[in-house]
Amino acid sequence: MHKFRARLTLIFILLIGSSVLVAGLFMAKMLRDSHIDALKANMQRELKVILVSLNWKETGTEAEQIQYFTDQANRLKSSADARVTYIREDGKVLGDSDHDVETMENHLTRKEVIEARDTGVVGSDTRYSTTVQRNMLYVVVPVKSDGNGSIKGYVRLAMSLEEVEASILQVWYAVLLGLLTVFIIAGLISYRVAYGITRPIEMITRVAQQITNMNYKARVHVRKKDEIGQLGQAINRMADSLHLQMNRILEDENRLKSVLENMISGVMMIDRDGKIVLLNRSGEDILGFSAQELLGKKFDEAKQQFEFTQLIQECIDLKEHIRDEMIFYYPSERILEINLSPISHTEDEWAGILIVLHDITAVRRLERMRSEFVANVSHELKTPIAAVKGFAETLLAGALNDKETAKSFLQIIFDESERLNRLIGDILELSKIESKRIPLQFSPISLHSFVNNCLHVVQAEAKKKSIELEMQVDETMYIEADEDRLRQILINLLSNGINYTPEGGKVKVKVDQLAGDGDRAEDERIRFTISDTGIGIPKKDLPRIFERFYRVDKARSRSSGGTGLGLSIVKHLVELHKGTIRVESEVGMGSKFIIELPIIH
Repeated sequence: MHKFRARLTLIFILLIGSSVLVAGLFMAKMLRDSHIDALKANMQRELKVILVSLNWKETGTEAEQIQYFTDQANRLKSSADARVTYIREDGKVLGDSDHDVETMENHLTRKEVIEARDTGVVGSDTRYSTTVQRNMLYVVVPVKSDGNGSIKGYVRLAMSLEEVEASILQVWYAVLLGLLTVFIIAGLISYRVAYGITRPIEMITRVAQQITNMNYKARVHVRKKDEIGQLGQAINRMADSLHLQMNRILEDENRLKSVLENMISGVMMIDRDGKIVLLNRSGEDILGFSAQELLGKKFDEAKQQFEFTQLIQECIDLKEHIRDEMIFYYPSERILEINLSPISHTEDEWAGILIVLHDITAVRRLERMRSEFVANVSHELKTPIAAVKGFAETLLAGALNDKETAKSFLQIIFDESERLNRLIGDILELSKIESKRIPLQFSPISLHSFVNNCLHVVQAEAKKKSIELEMQVDETMYIEADEDRLRQILINLLSNGINYTPEGGKVKVKVDQLAGDGDRAEDERIRFTISDTGIGIPKKDLPRIFERFYRVDKARSRSSGGTGLGLSIVKHLVELHKGTIRVESEVGMGSKFIIELPIIH
């Protein structure tokens, strides 16, 4: 901008200086022409006077004529104050006041002589005289015969132009001085004008550069109402519009980024060159590679599963939507639903592929569990129904006549009906718990009396097997929980302990209060430990102990009347209380179920 200002100032100076210079040249030429015209007019008048008194000598020898005209020229020089020359009609110089005529050239070809001869009145010329070595003004008039008016010769006056040139030189000095003054004044004015023009432009340029550098808060502060002011206002309006649009774009970008980063599904984008250009956080988790490792690489060089790479290549070749399910073994074994959609800006312009990865491992597991659940329910229902049907048929076939046999069969039918009723009840209960249709009614519970009442409920069952029941609970300990559901949890675990503990064994309930990490009150918990001296659980069965219908000892479970749903119900009820449950057990050493429930303040 400084260079532009300097150039603009120079242009103004040159324009003004050129104008002044041209005016000076024109004025000098006019002055010179005016001086020369005035001299020429004076010289013409003097020549006319000379012609009136002139006696043109035509007799005598040439030497006599030369002497005569030389004397005449010398005599007239003092009065005319000019160089006087007499020229014969053939151009021969007969007399000159300033120079020897013998050494002078023939003057017939001189411009002023030719003009006087052609016009018959007067001729003039301005040129450098080699004779007197200065610029001279020459004026010539023809000398005519009285009779026929033919030209006998010429009288020429020559005057030096030194005075004229001195006057012109003074004019040039004045012009140059004026030009220098004009240059200085013009420079100052031009700089001020250029500054006034370029300063707002410089500000506008600076603001435009800041806007280019994404500083959309920059504004032009120009108060002028001219075109530059209008340009500044247009820049400000453009900045406002850009600021608003960029804010919207950033908001949309942040929303899109937030959506992509928080999507459960993995998203990958591959451009037209086959390079990976986008991978969200879920995609990183699913594929086992960070975005930094994959971005910019070609999909077939990104160390991905061969079947996945083939699927991408197929979508590129067909340019059609592809959906498929595939088992991925890295970083862990999972089942993925893969959707590949071609991207195109227009109908003919291929832009790449958008890949969406859904981890459906849990869905497929749930489907498998649902199938297993239906199969197990069908099996569990079929067993008592088959027993009831079989014994009923036997009774109808004639066993009613044997009262003892009939009574035994009817007892079996009753027991199987009870078992069927419990099974259906547990299934319905589990269904309601899993769908969270059971509202919990929290209330303060004194754990000492609560545990004591639970032990009293199973006391008769334990007494049949001579099993000792023991509790270790502080009398001052309380908890906020749903009393009925907590009782269901405890009695279920106590019944399991009694069922799987041999005669003469022991079942114990211990309740402890645990402090939170860093003594934080909100992390305080109550721990229930229900332990027995029973047969224990094999290590391989521990991970599945809380699954529906899963039994470690199927024969014994059925003989004890268990449905296989008790521990699953317990686990869901504990989770409804925001608690956790785990089991520790060794075969032959008994089992220990540990429940931790948060204390609600």
